[in-house]
Amino acid sequence: MVFTGTIHLRTRGDTDIHDITDAVAQIVAQSGMSDGIVCIFSPSSTSGITTLEYESGAIADLKRTFEELVPQDREYRHNLRWGDGNGHSHVRAALLGPSVSLPLIEGRLRLGTWQQIIFVDFDNRPRHRELVVQIVGR
Repeated sequence: MVFTGTIHLRTRGDTDIHDITDAVAQIVAQSGMSDGIVCIFSPSSTSGITTLEYESGAIADLKRTFEELVPQDREYRHNLRWGDGNGHSHVRAALLGPSVSLPLIEGRLRLGTWQQIIFVDFDNRPRHRELVVQIVGR
């Protein structure tokens, strides 16, 4: 069986991080499934999804790390071609990846004690994002 749901977010851009764990859990509950795989996907080339302990220190560390690895003020050929100033956003999103898959066991997402599902918007402006949550199981 397959069940698909969506999560709608309004973001600020600039490595805006959202904890989406509860929203994913609500979709899992709506599905009525007990066991399977839950995939959360962002159909965007300037955002990504992963897991992290969602607390201020880890969030600040992740933001700093992306700025150190892929600084906004570097010259990006994407910016030269399109003039939209978000070349760094595309590179950051490619490093993080657009999705995460998690096991669903006995009706619950299998996450670690301090592990939450996070969505990161790297774009350089506020956006409306629609994430796809697809559950394959029984």
